Amino acid sequence: MNAPVAHPPAIEGVTPVMGQYLAAKAAQPDAVVFFRMGDFYELFFKDAEIASAALGIALTKRGKHQGEDIPMAGVPVHALDGYLARLIRLGHRVAICEQIETPAEAKKRGSKAIVARDIVRVVTPGTLTEDSLLDARGANRLAAVAVRRGRAAVAVVELSAGAVDCLACDLGDLASALAAFRPSEVLVPDKLYSDEAVRPALDGSGGLVQALASAVAEPTAARSRVERLYGVSSLDGFGAFEEAEVSALGLIAAYLETTQAGKVPALAPPRRSTETGRLAIDPATRTSLEIDRSQRGEREGSLLHTIDRTVTSGGARALAERISRPLSQPAAINAQLDAVEWLLQRRDLRRNLRDALRASADVARAVSRLALGRGGPRDLAAVRSGLATAETVGGLFLTAGHPVGDPLNPPPERLSACLDGLSPPAEVGRLLAELIDGLVDEPPHLARDGGLVRPGYRPELDEALRLRDDSRRVVAELEARAVSDSRVPFKIRHNAVLGYFLETTAKHAEGLLRAGPESPYIHRQTLAAQVRFTTVELSELDAKISQAGFRALAIEGETFERWRAEVQRLAAPLQAVAESLAELDATAALAEWAEEVGAVRPVIDDSRCFEVRGGRHPVVEAAVKAAGDPFTPNDCGLDGEGAGHARLSIVTGPNMAGKSTFLRQNALLVILAQAGAFVPAAAMRLGVVDRLFSRVGAGDDLARGRSTFMMEMVETAAILSQATDRAFIVLDEIGRGTATYDGLAIAWAVAEYLHDRAQARTLFATHYHELAQLEDRLAHVSNLSMKAREWNGDLVFLHEAGPGAADRSYGVQVARLAGVPGPVVARAREVLDRLEAEKTAHGRLDDLPLFAVAEAAVAAPSGPSPTDLALADIDPDDLTPREALEALYRLKALAK
Repeated sequence: MNAPVAHPPAIEGVTPVMGQYLAAKAAQPDAVVFFRMGDFYELFFKDAEIASAALGIALTKRGKHQGEDIPMAGVPVHALDGYLARLIRLGHRVAICEQIETPAEAKKRGSKAIVARDIVRVVTPGTLTEDSLLDARGANRLAAVAVRRGRAAVAVVELSAGAVDCLACDLGDLASALAAFRPSEVLVPDKLYSDEAVRPALDGSGGLVQALASAVAEPTAARSRVERLYGVSSLDGFGAFEEAEVSALGLIAAYLETTQAGKVPALAPPRRSTETGRLAIDPATRTSLEIDRSQRGEREGSLLHTIDRTVTSGGARALAERISRPLSQPAAINAQLDAVEWLLQRRDLRRNLRDALRASADVARAVSRLALGRGGPRDLAAVRSGLATAETVGGLFLTAGHPVGDPLNPPPERLSACLDGLSPPAEVGRLLAELIDGLVDEPPHLARDGGLVRPGYRPELDEALRLRDDSRRVVAELEARAVSDSRVPFKIRHNAVLGYFLETTAKHAEGLLRAGPESPYIHRQTLAAQVRFTTVELSELDAKISQAGFRALAIEGETFERWRAEVQRLAAPLQAVAESLAELDATAALAEWAEEVGAVRPVIDDSRCFEVRGGRHPVVEAAVKAAGDPFTPNDCGLDGEGAGHARLSIVTGPNMAGKSTFLRQNALLVILAQAGAFVPAAAMRLGVVDRLFSRVGAGDDLARGRSTFMMEMVETAAILSQATDRAFIVLDEIGRGTATYDGLAIAWAVAEYLHDRAQARTLFATHYHELAQLEDRLAHVSNLSMKAREWNGDLVFLHEAGPGAADRSYGVQVARLAGVPGPVVARAREVLDRLEAEKTAHGRLDDLPLFAVAEAAVAAPSGPSPTDLALADIDPDDLTPREALEALYRLKALAK
């Protein structure tokens, strides 16, 4: 934590306040410093110029520094979140330097003392916690990457919800492991920052990459930081961590120490997983399949958006986690499917559950903000709402006479675990009771605004508020009582010197003045026509009224702080409640979607089977149905086991006939099935996939000097180097970006490699119809084609996949449909007819020079050729000119 900058070192020619700013900037030189001055955050020097350009605010000047004008810009305190969001989106880090005392408190140190200020937080993309800066339905994660002894690790914290994950993997799997979390910010030791083996994984993560000193990731120092973060003497209770995992966790712990200015977040213990427990999906495949974002970077149009029927923000994030990181163990997948099926079969319970969940707030993020000291009364209300919802949901599953209560058909294991999480310790129940009794129904945004405690909960608060809000009535009541008791016509008055006092005429005061010290009326002042008195009660009332407002705020602040501390102390069981509610919502949402679209439970096992009957593309189907059109289902079968079973299908057919949709559809069915969701199909059997690859669609990377074809080859190389016999691969148009024979040769070789070496289940779409011959050459290859028909000169796409190879691509017809001018289409048809006639003259692929030469080279006998033997018999030094000429003719004849 930075030292408060109340008394920075004196700098010649600099005012004390500017000295404070320079000290704060020195503490966070890489951040834009927001310097609190009253109702504004001011920015100076380069920070002001950055903010002015990024936020569109005025750039002014204030004073001079080293003979130059000081650039200055400012934003109102109440509008901070909006400006922060814009700066963070642009990749800036922002340090918040707050006033940590009031001007009145500063004056106690001397008339010239300035208000103390301190950096209370550094805001970065991965450490956001405010609702206004976050996507409620998406996780915001900070990741760290470390490599030790050839092993890589990714540690991830979702600070806004307190979740921590840790994953150890081989270096080659780092890109897919990191991309699965979609972090907003990635920490890495500076020595790894430019490492060629790590850099592609960092670039593919999509997050802002921050390099930290490598010493921070040293295992011993890292372990100490993590133990300090969790307040434990050893990490052994969390599991056996690899060195790389400890290093990655240490990077996160160090970063949180800096950015949170010493505040300890409420973090759950790190959840450890391995690359063997999750389906590996590399960044290129995620982009190609549009799993959680479309290729435009938007949620709409993605698989996640299409199937999301969650009713809470926590449930939406839990569903996104399932879809982004599918499982790869049959037992774990089937456990999730059991839970979805159980709720699918109980429509009434599911509807009641979803109705109850709609009343819940985002408990996880509320707890995190309260633990970090950033939460307000509304976060307490969110905790109250979540705990009340947990009680309601628990009651739904225990209703007497309901099928849920049938001991012969209890909830499956995953649902039972969620229900256990909804039964927190008794202390949490007491906290809920306090919040119900004491917190108003609609609390204010900030505790300092007051009005958060329910009337009757704190009698002393009620009294202070009564005095503050109804002091005239209280004074009138006291005045009437004084008149009644003394028989003197008193009037209660007030001035700045005496405060409240009783005033009467001199004549009526005579008896009171003679009463002596026993009288309750104490003489204060005598004027020409009036005499003023006070009483003990009136003096106390005077003090109470003058301080009532401050006292009311102090009582409410103390009450809020007590509740906040209790939430922080009970963070672990509260997070368990939040996680259980989110998991129930995600599971019920999958059941709701399954019923809505007619999805079925897939059969998941350890085989290498992939069999789909009547499969449908979930995203495309939703789009065409919204337009009022039907979607054509398709079958697909691949099997890596047994003779005669195809594990590689060559998919041919015309453009626009649906090849890319068919390929993506089957890849998305794998994701849904292994995420524990039902699938849009008539039936599906899946032997678990360990790696999913998709190379569909074209793209370039001009910034790195890579053409479309180069990107295609880079992605293809990655697939070939990582594919296993349990992988599932969809490839589209490999080799199309280069010359025809080059592309055909590459596509042919890739298909052979996948069949012979990788032995992965593969859908290989192509316009090289020559590849259809592989069905006759290789044991586990089949042909599929997307059907189309010509009718009265028009091309009709049937969107059906059937056995066999397509006879043509209908490219000229598609060009006509696209509006290419008629003369161009006619000329293209003429050229096509001519080329096809020449191709027919060549015959089969075997007769093409490219492949004939390759096969001849393979079939050539070993040993020296006749030409080699003839050359060996010739001694050039012994030949006459005529003999040399004759030898040359013989060699030429042999070569022919």
